[in-house]
Amino acid sequence: MKEYDVIIIGAGAAGLMCAAEALKRKRSVLILEKSNKAGKKILISGGGRCNFTNLNIEPSAFISMNPHFCKSALSRYTQWDIISLLESFDLTWNEKKLGQLFCDQKSGAVLSALHKNCEEAHIELSVETNTIIKKKGYVVKTSKGDYKTNSMVIATGGPSIPKMGATDFGLKVAKQFGLKFVSFKPGLVPFTFQQQDIETYFKKLSGISLDAIVSYNGVSFREGILITHRGLSGPAILQISSYWKKGSPIKINLLPDIDGSEHLFKMQQDFGKSLLKTILGEFFPKRIAERFGNTLGPKKLANVPMGEIKKSDLNLLGSALNSWSLTPSGTEGLRTAEVCVGGVDTNELSSKTMESNKQPGLYFIGETVDVTGWLGGYNFQWAWSSGWAAGQVV
Repeated sequence: MKEYDVIIIGAGAAGLMCAAEALKRKRSVLILEKSNKAGKKILISGGGRCNFTNLNIEPSAFISMNPHFCKSALSRYTQWDIISLLESFDLTWNEKKLGQLFCDQKSGAVLSALHKNCEEAHIELSVETNTIIKKKGYVVKTSKGDYKTNSMVIATGGPSIPKMGATDFGLKVAKQFGLKFVSFKPGLVPFTFQQQDIETYFKKLSGISLDAIVSYNGVSFREGILITHRGLSGPAILQISSYWKKGSPIKINLLPDIDGSEHLFKMQQDFGKSLLKTILGEFFPKRIAERFGNTLGPKKLANVPMGEIKKSDLNLLGSALNSWSLTPSGTEGLRTAEVCVGGVDTNELSSKTMESNKQPGLYFIGETVDVTGWLGGYNFQWAWSSGWAAGQVV
């Protein structure tokens, strides 16, 4: 039976970072990867351009049952550290928006740099890990034989995008060793709606995007929303989906910079002969202006001259434009989710080392842990930071 100082299951961002740090400490490292290629999610990230971190990394941008857990790792391996690492491989980057950093040389170059950073690690691809047994350390039984180690690192991520082979393996290991966990649910995922809502609000408008503020339970994001044939997507929707609980309404402010009612009153005074849809056309594409004019107010008003509309009706429409309440029927699920919310309960782990409090030598890193970042490079940063933290001690 082959023996290694460290065995890491999962050759994604967190696993590769952990391996590189362990190698610096002269540890022998084996990475076991179920897929036929390491870092598959890295390759597709950011549309192939790899949004590898964010300039504005703050603990408040991470969702967890314990919001303090992520602070230690994030403060010790920062966005500037991953920038410095990639620059050491002559990679360059640019900021797209909201602090989002993309690699100019694209995702393949980032993955190549990570490989070079841990080239002394032994990586076994297309290996199915069957069971892990605690036996004077850990014995890993796989489709390619058995391996032994004293430091067992679970870096298998979450089950989002299952067509790439993603599973909830990490939670199965947690359960096996008696660790509590928060069940995975899709995060950063589009919303779906009942057919009646689609017919009323979205039919034949698929592909149109709008600037809006989307809010849920005290959390708000201002970015684009995109109408789809099944409901709503776009950055603001994806962000709020990670917080959303099924059956609850979300609020959408379609006029983020103005008071809708006040503006409509003023337009009524100044342009009484103009149709409502013409006035709304100042802010929205024509088809949307007409649809909103007919569906968000108390009655169909889009083709009514402003001067003929009751003030009370304009007030209701203006309020709806600033605070449109909609209840999604669900999400598009794991198939399109960019991440999963949930993971191994952070109370079971050391925030400094990612080691299990109950099972010495067992570590969980990356998305497998109950820490989920916002859209825009935050989840990669958690992978780098948590992988680095475990790599200092395994």
